[in-house]
Parts: sequence; structure tokens; C-alpha cells
Amino acid sequence: MSWILDSVLFLLPLAANQLVTLANTDQVEKLGDFSCILEQFPTETNAAENQKMTMPQRGFLRPHHVLALVLCVSATEDFDWTKNERTSFYYGTFPTGFSWGAGSSAYQTEGAWNVDGKGISIWDAFSHKKGKIFLNDTADSSCEGYYKFKDDIALMKDMKLNHYRFSISWPRILPTGLKSEKINEKGIKYYSDLINILLDNKITPIVTLYHWDLPQVLHEKYGGWHNISMVNYFNDFANLCFERFGNRVKYWITFNNPWSIAVEGYETGEHAPGLKLKGTGAYKAAHHIIKAHAKVWHTYDMQWRSKQKGLVGISLTADWGEPVDISNQRDIEAAERYIQFYLGWFATPLFHGDYPQVMKDYIGRKSGQQGLGASRLPVFSPQEKSYIKGTCDFLGLGHFTTRYVTLKNYPSGAGDNYFSDRDLAELVDPQWPDPGSEWLYSVPWGFRRLLNFVKTQYGNPMIYVTENGVSEKMLCTDLCDDWRMKYFKDYINEMLKAIKDGVNVKGYTAWSLLDSFEWDEGFSERFGLYYVDFRNKNKPRYPKASVHYYKRIISSNGFPNQREVESWKRKAVETCSSSNQLLAADPLIGHMEMVTEIVVPTVCTLCILISAVFFMFLLRRRL
Repeated sequence: MSWILDSVLFLLPLAANQLVTLANTDQVEKLGDFSCILEQFPTETNAAENQKMTMPQRGFLRPHHVLALVLCVSATEDFDWTKNERTSFYYGTFPTGFSWGAGSSAYQTEGAWNVDGKGISIWDAFSHKKGKIFLNDTADSSCEGYYKFKDDIALMKDMKLNHYRFSISWPRILPTGLKSEKINEKGIKYYSDLINILLDNKITPIVTLYHWDLPQVLHEKYGGWHNISMVNYFNDFANLCFERFGNRVKYWITFNNPWSIAVEGYETGEHAPGLKLKGTGAYKAAHHIIKAHAKVWHTYDMQWRSKQKGLVGISLTADWGEPVDISNQRDIEAAERYIQFYLGWFATPLFHGDYPQVMKDYIGRKSGQQGLGASRLPVFSPQEKSYIKGTCDFLGLGHFTTRYVTLKNYPSGAGDNYFSDRDLAELVDPQWPDPGSEWLYSVPWGFRRLLNFVKTQYGNPMIYVTENGVSEKMLCTDLCDDWRMKYFKDYINEMLKAIKDGVNVKGYTAWSLLDSFEWDEGFSERFGLYYVDFRNKNKPRYPKASVHYYKRIISSNGFPNQREVESWKRKAVETCSSSNQLLAADPLIGHMEMVTEIVVPTVCTLCILISAVFFMFLLRRRL
């Protein structure tokens, strides 16, 4: 894509030593010899005067332009990389009918990993291997959501959630992954009961079909998403879900964050199934996932849509990538590559029928330099392009953080893989808050930028924010989570600004309802609105201050005025003190339970044995 810069931005200098670079392993290190000129983004006070320069834009084709199709080729609107408005906090409310919710996933929360006929998933197998998960944690019991879902729905009702996003475990429904072999009716009943009770409480279910827990049998027999046969097997599973639940579920998500499935599951091996097929693994898995999504969309469209009146979308997770220097063409191009290799990898085929051109160019060129006869990026046939294009009724968007991006050339042959194919470096500002996960920095303005990028690139689709939240480390047990309240306040406000920009956002899902199993990090990081005490076998839930804060945002449908919003944090902190007291008492309760359940029965048993021995001794003496 060509860019024309009309004028020069007058920005404040940002010292190079205030940026750090992120290696692909997520380890943060100081960036050494950095020769580019680094510019700081405009502050809230000078943003308006610094945003006078805009990029020439090409408009969308409208219905009344149909006749022009014989003369011109349709094009998406250009995103203006030079327009980064850092405006002050906006007080206002969301459109009427805006949907507020919270999310979870089956493997992270359900537990009950091998009960009631459930089959083994790739995450069950992966987490049971020593050294794969931090502290060798597993989600065998996790939050015990399989048994406590009614209690959790009561928590949602108290928060006045409009929707709840959860996933269906494929191996809980089909233990071997194959519909033709066995349908587990106990698994069907569990999800049916969950859906019914949600609806009874006026909470809309938003259901994800695949949140990473592939049946282990399909991995062992076929190689999982590396095998094209997964397309039909996944379609059979989805079709069964439409048949059993579709009369009550109107929002379906095929895949959650396919980027992570492909890259971390088949390229780096950090996630299940743990394959390290560098340079090809991620691209091949993603290719089949995109085809599977399209097939499921067409199945719903042809067999179920007219009866059930539902929608089928996908949930794509993406960080925002901001050019280090927004007046530097190479940095702008690097930032766009970052987004296209992340979000565009999946979104562009679904909205436009093929992979982003920049991916095809870069991977194709590097494959040629390797001496390969074809690109490592698979190719869609003309028929497949037509079949895939337009298979997205709504776009689910997950977002957590932002990176600065600049050009960095990786010579071909020096470990060719997904990351080096992009020819870029990721950087962060060490002043950005990072309360939990080492990769998650709080950069609210990146959220608005990402939403506007989606608007311009994909024709302003209907968007549901399907994941947004922040973690804290395991050792932090203070339920007065002021950093999470600030994160929600700032990120939700940037989403409100994006809606004012014209972005078509229909709903927001806080991630997550509960603390849960965080994949390769085990239980060491907590994203939940509710604290879960994993030490206690009953897995009690305790509301953090952010529960009360988010509840206020929901009841006000936004941020009505400064005075009221400023009072929310104070009131939320006041309410979390009692929860802190309960949590502090929990170890004592646990010890009491241990005394009741283990020590007392053991002592009683010993007393019975001693009495029996004594009784036998007396009998012998009498004889």
C-alpha cells in the first residue's frame, strides 16, 4: 500500500532508551543500538493541533455505485496512521441496547475433566506432561464450573449482565471427536441446562464452539489442525450443536483466537498440542481453521438460519501495533504488517476472500530465498476464495494491549518462522502499567485505534468485543483491584470514543468472569472479576472491587458525568473490604474442614481399632 505524507508532524522527542524490545519468547530486554528517530505521541493538551495532517482516503463503494463496477475495482478505505487522537476522558453513554457481558471457556473453568463420559482433550494431555505448565498445574478441577454453574449464573444476574460468553467442550459432547462414533448425552444435558438457566435469568448466551480443546483422539489419529479432515469433523460437531442448542442460542462463535491456536500450538509449541513446526506449522493449521469456519458458516446458513434466526461469527484477538515514528514510512509499513500478520491473517480472507497481500509478498519472497518451489503460505483456489468471502455475520474482537513497531530485517535462512517473516521489531514503553502478565501493558488509546482500523479495513462490520481485561499475579490476593478498575474504565471509554467515531460496536465482554486456568501459566495469573480460592476444594468465589465498578458501568450504560464516575471507585473499594476479610479467614476455614473431614474420622477409626483390640484382650483373659 502506498502512502503520501503531505506535511511534517511536530512531535515531542522520545528518548530511545525509554523503549524496550520484546523477543518472541516474551522476554523483555533493553533495545540497544536503535538508529531510528523516535517520536512521542501527542499529549491530551496538544492532540488537536498535532492532528491537522490526514492521509488521502479512498471511499467505500456504496450500493448506488454498482454500475461503476464495470469501470473500477472496489477498494477498502485507507486507515490514517498519522491521526492518533489522544483526547481526554469522554463522559457519555452507550447506545440503547448495548450489550454488557463477561466471558469464560470450558477448559479453563469447568474442571470435571474425565467424568460423565467426557473424552480427553489436547489440553488434558498437554497439561499432564511435566514441565509444560507453570508449577505443573492442570485444569482437572479448576473452578469446578461443571458443578457450580448455577451459582455462577446467580453472580451474573447480580451484576445485571446482558450476555455470558462461554464455550462448549468438543470432547464433552463427542468423546472421540466423531459424531458417528458416540454422542455423550450427559454433556449435551449439561450445556442445555446451562443455556436454559441463563435464559431464565434473561442473560443471552454467546457460545464459542472451539476454545482450543480439540479431542485428543483427533490429534493422535490425524494430527489435529494440520490435517484437512478436521474441517469436516468440526463441521459435524458444530452441526450437532446447532441441532441441539440452536433453538435457544442466537450468537455462535466458531473459533476463539485462531492466531494462538496456530502460532502457539503448531509453531512455538507453548500451547497444546505442543508442536514446533517452524515456518510451516502455523500457516497450515490456520489455513484449515479458516476453511473450517467457512464450512460451518455455510452449514448454518443453508440448514439452520431460516429456522433459528441466529448469527455466526468468529473471535479474533489482536494487539494494536503503532509505528514508532508516525512520520516514517518504513515504520508505518512495519506497523501495518504487524496488524495484517495478526488480525488480517484471518479477517481478510473472511471479508475479502484471500490472505493480505503483504503476507503473500513477504512469505513468498522469503520462501523463494530459501530455495523452496512454493510459498510456505498455502494458497486458496478461486472457488475457495469465493466460498470463504463473506462468511462473518459479526466480528468478535479480543484485545488486551499495544506495541510500538519498527522495521527490522531478518535475513532469510536465519531461523525462518512466522515471527521473522514479518521483518519487524516489537517495542513497549516501560512507563506503561503492567500489573500482571509480562506481555500485558495497559495502553487504552490502542483500543480505539484498533477498532477504527477494523472499521476502515473491513467495511465497518458489526463488532462484539469478546475479550478485554487485565491480570494480576498469583501472590496478589488484595481484592481491592484498583488497577483493574482503571483498566476497565479507560479501555471501555476508548471503545465509547470509537463508537462516536462511527465504529459499529454492539457489545462488550469483560474477560473474565472468574479467575481460571491460564493455559501455560497455570493458576499464576488471574484475570477474573471474581477471585477463586483454588486451595479450597469447594472453589469459593469472592467479588473483587472491579465487580462493583463494572456493575456501575453497566447500570449507567457508560459514564454519565464526572462526579458520579469518580464516586464509583470509592464505593467499590468500600464493598471489597468484607470480601478481603472472608478471604483472609479462608485458610482457617480450610484447616477446620481438614480437621472435620480428615483428622476427626482418623481419630475415630483409631479409637474403634484400639477398643476392638482391648475387647479381644479381655475375651482372651476370660477364656
